Amino acid sequence: MNAEAVVEHLVDWLRKQVADAGASGVILGVSGGVDSAVAAVIAKKAFPDNCMALMLPCESNFMDLIHGQELAESFDIAYSVIELDNAFNLLLRQLESYIRIEGPRGKLLRANLKPRLRMLTLYYSAQARNYLVVGTSNKSELTVGYATKYGDNAVDLQLLGDLMKSEVYQLAEYLQVPQRIIEKPPSGGLWEGQTDEEEMGITYDQLEQYITNDSGDPAVVERIKRMEQKSEHKRKPVPIALVPDIVRK
Repeated sequence: MNAEAVVEHLVDWLRKQVADAGASGVILGVSGGVDSAVAAVIAKKAFPDNCMALMLPCESNFMDLIHGQELAESFDIAYSVIELDNAFNLLLRQLESYIRIEGPRGKLLRANLKPRLRMLTLYYSAQARNYLVVGTSNKSELTVGYATKYGDNAVDLQLLGDLMKSEVYQLAEYLQVPQRIIEKPPSGGLWEGQTDEEEMGITYDQLEQYITNDSGDPAVVERIKRMEQKSEHKRKPVPIALVPDIVRK
């Protein structure tokens, strides 16, 4: 991949999207992972004076915050840290007084509340500045719907959405993202010790092989196809119930 050309293209694309929207700049959540690191550096290149990074820890690994701050300071990206633990626990208590689900489903239900709180915070900050919210999901994740609906996939622009995870790593090396961010296991930070590949049940390499060549171990391919089918609603616009004229009359 020609990393230099790809970065230049994404910078131009981002500037055009913001100009077309009549916005003043961009904001994004920086998690301490490689995807948000690459997106943040590209966003900074596009908008040197109008790019904001938010670090939004919510029962998170402390090192993720350290890595996010290291990235922002290395590239002179303006940032703020907004702790969401108190808001999360207060809202969770209120919600679970109404309904509480146990087991794996309940664990995921509670975990998905975190990216949804981050979405609220990002959009509050974006609206205050007339900025657009930049997403950090890559093509590998979007293909199987590995994102929280109205959470980390609720954005204005998906800057990395046409790039495989391996391509994101190539851009990270080209952009000189700190090596410890590149080398850490990808994680959504949904709970202690959680990793992307463990939660998905497949590796990014297996996923990329399927996307690019429609091939792989039959059991893995079957799992990916099931994930793709089950998450189709995440990639489509909200359905509108059309009422034909014959019904209206």
